[in-house]
Amino acid sequence: MSRKAIIQVRDLVAGYGENVILRNLSFDVYEGEIFVILGGSGCGKSTLLKHLIGLIPPISGDVVIDGKELNAGDEETYQQILREIGILYQSGALLGSMSIAENVALPILEYTSLSPAHVATLVTMKLNLVDLGGYERYLPSEISGGMKKRAGLARAMALNPKILFFDEPSAGLDPITSAELDNLIIHLNKRFGTTMVIVTHELQSIFTVAHRVIMLDKISKGIIAEGDPQYLRDHSQNSFVRRFFNRLPE
Repeated sequence: MSRKAIIQVRDLVAGYGENVILRNLSFDVYEGEIFVILGGSGCGKSTLLKHLIGLIPPISGDVVIDGKELNAGDEETYQQILREIGILYQSGALLGSMSIAENVALPILEYTSLSPAHVATLVTMKLNLVDLGGYERYLPSEISGGMKKRAGLARAMALNPKILFFDEPSAGLDPITSAELDNLIIHLNKRFGTTMVIVTHELQSIFTVAHRVIMLDKISKGIIAEGDPQYLRDHSQNSFVRRFFNRLPE
């Protein structure tokens, strides 16, 4: 049975003004997979993520999310797409003046007309999913870095998105907390079948969670490797790719 491509990128040229960062990118992300975007510093990982969530329009090319063209210029379509995706930013991006529960409730209040009681129930459910039950009234300043990431993940899942995007989820975390977050990502993917797109260069996390990866290259401004990370580590025809995955300097 053929897999459904829930994200389709076709001939994407990405950059800022006349500064082209990525050229003629084409790839698919399949429904239910954990898909990792990786590469060396300055290769365009974060730029690609911003294009995938619609923060920056492409210079040319198309991004299609679940059959809807992201940059069609149709605000109604864009709002529909936003309801189908969740985003965990690198810092968690929690609002410091609001409690954890209030942070998680934000997208629910923005996109639904549920009663306060229903909102509170949903918030508690989402926090329980990330092992933060009982922390509803805490402020972000009162919890650890790993807990902030999990609170941000609860907020990203608030509307039951089809796709979750992660921007360097392990950044700033100690090895044990990072491993716990990896396990949570795997658990949520298996439980709900949510498609996950992760930008990272943390090799241990990549080998632990990724079903498939693409590797971007600063010099060619494109994709130089795609597939299973273990296979690429051991069998890629590109020596730079093998060195990257094996942490081997020249």
